[in-house]
Amino acid sequence: MQFDYANVLVFVGLGIALCAIMLGLGALLRPANPERTKLTTYECGEVVTGDSWINFNIRFYLVALIFIVFDVEVAFIYPVVTVFRRWVSNGQGALALGELLVFVLVLVAGLAYVWRKGDLRWIKTVVEPGGEAPGAGGRSGRNADVAR
Repeated sequence: MQFDYANVLVFVGLGIALCAIMLGLGALLRPANPERTKLTTYECGEVVTGDSWINFNIRFYLVALIFIVFDVEVAFIYPVVTVFRRWVSNGQGALALGELLVFVLVLVAGLAYVWRKGDLRWIKTVVEPGGEAPGAGGRSGRNADVAR
């Protein structure tokens, strides 16, 4: 019982040791001659026009995250659909269908929340602290003092 996971521990230890050895050998054997051109950003032979670190809009992250969630949903649902006929023959079809529906409904509820919150729109209207969107014609927000 003591040595049930000995193979796993040896495998993990050897993996970590091999990575450390390779990184150490690379650091010892490579030449250390940094030049100004070697430290610049490489853009496929083109002249660098700006900084290599640019800020991306957070909406790209949100859309990618939603895509991954529904991609994983397909990856989970496909095996269930392939063995569903066997579950029905074993008398577990209703349970499997119920679990599948709960899983899909949780994901649809999350999508509805994101959609209702307006995070899927590329052009968002900003609601001012007074409660109206700018340019709505009311006297609230930043333009309230100007209109008086």
